[in-house]
Amino acid sequence: MPPRKLIEFLNIIEKLKCNTRHSWTSSGRHESVAEHSWRLAVMALLAAGEFPDADIEKTVKMCLIHDFGEAVTGDVPAFLKTKRDEEEENAAVAGLLKLLPENTENEFAGLFSEMAELKTPESKLFKALDNLEALVSHNEAPIETWLPLEYTENLAYGAENVAYSEYLKSLKEEIKHDSIKKIEKAV
Repeated sequence: MPPRKLIEFLNIIEKLKCNTRHSWTSSGRHESVAEHSWRLAVMALLAAGEFPDADIEKTVKMCLIHDFGEAVTGDVPAFLKTKRDEEEENAAVAGLLKLLPENTENEFAGLFSEMAELKTPESKLFKALDNLEALVSHNEAPIETWLPLEYTENLAYGAENVAYSEYLKSLKEEIKHDSIKKIEKAV
């Protein structure tokens, strides 16, 4: 990729460091989209040994690029996201990918399609970890930042995406246990 084009693309996705998510950090500030994507990629690396049939490099790429569209659209929490929001984010992704060299555009477009279909080991792992990372983040945040719906949502969110893996179900149960302890302590 020519250096100027690389810098121009980095200037656009820099917004992922600025755009915040609904989640809060343990220090009491909103989490950035980039922070979520980074920790999600770390989760994939750390869970790699549990998924010997998955191409972890591919999964990490999914983790790192999955929110590219939010550099343009900003983040909409999953419980508020509409079909229109998804269409806008997909259009933003398509526009961003057009800025990349053709081989990279094609590779990333393929990864986005794979993530949308959720049929491969890599896409299923990515999606499950994406859900679980959000739950861990909520558990780390001060409970005063939780919306009323999150008291139940944090217990159920992502269950369908972890159902295929005993390891992921176990991880979800540990996170759920942490949520319950946090809620009980606050009540």
